[in-house]
Amino acid sequence: MESKKSIRSFQDLEVYKGAYQAMLDVFKHILPRLPVEEKYDLVDQLRRSTKAVPRLIAEGYSKRHQKKGFQKYLDDAMAESNETMVSLTQAKDLYFSMVDVRTCEKLIDTYDKISRQCYNLAVAWNKFGERKPGTQPHSVSTKQAS
Repeated sequence: MESKKSIRSFQDLEVYKGAYQAMLDVFKHILPRLPVEEKYDLVDQLRRSTKAVPRLIAEGYSKRHQKKGFQKYLDDAMAESNETMVSLTQAKDLYFSMVDVRTCEKLIDTYDKISRQCYNLAVAWNKFGERKPGTQPHSVSTKQAS
């Protein structure tokens, strides 16, 4: 049986936690190792896309009562996550002598999971229906995606 956990804020969402940690890992382990000539291209793109994923999840959560509000932001977060996977693949393939290939591969897997979690959360959230006035936050499965 799946465990249920009350979701009181976006910070309780496993996909948010994973996206935030992955962003920190990219900033710590990948960006400092990319060449200076990538400052305005690959580095800038990775900075923007990795920061966007948790931001979009948080922003979307605030619109969870709108029929399509949360869905749109989760779709956008999934798109940014996919974009991050491409940028990490480029970093790994173009600069394999500068970045740790295993770290890139782990982060690519993490962002793949984040994309699937965004999709699965959107599907699951739609099943809860619209929020009724005066009701408490939703409880959703803590196992949002695998």
